Amino acid sequence: MNTPPLDQAWIAAHIPHQGRMCLLRQVLHWNEQEILCQADSHRDPAHPLLAGGRLGAACGIEYAAQAMAVHGALLAGQDGPPRQGYLTSVRSVTLEVERLDDLPGLLEVRAERLSGDGNTILYQFALAHAGNCLLHGRAAVVLDASALKQELP
Repeated sequence: MNTPPLDQAWIAAHIPHQGRMCLLRQVLHWNEQEILCQADSHRDPAHPLLAGGRLGAACGIEYAAQAMAVHGALLAGQDGPPRQGYLTSVRSVTLEVERLDDLPGLLEVRAERLSGDGNTILYQFALAHAGNCLLHGRAAVVLDASALKQELP
């Protein structure tokens, strides 16, 4: 589905991450299988994930997780409050750089749905800057954690 870019206000209204923890700037493109977002928060000197004055590349996983959360919200098509989902595992992550905060331009955050059902999804994800891959990997996501609790005996 090709839609006009969705801005940070739209994103914050549809995922649980608020304030400075809402890391994505906009959704550029999405369809049933993938989402492409941009972010510039990695340059924020008050970034909530800074440690020792640096934003390590592993923090890129949070950017990807937020893109997955936005994708889930878009697929659900809901206008209500954001669902509380979570990552159940992150695998095969390769960090191509040490840090993100020293990159001058926008980050591209891509997540592609590999498999799943209405509640659990396996994604592959990647972050890039100026055409260069910064990190990539796979993540399993539960979109509605409360539904899992109901399924347990």
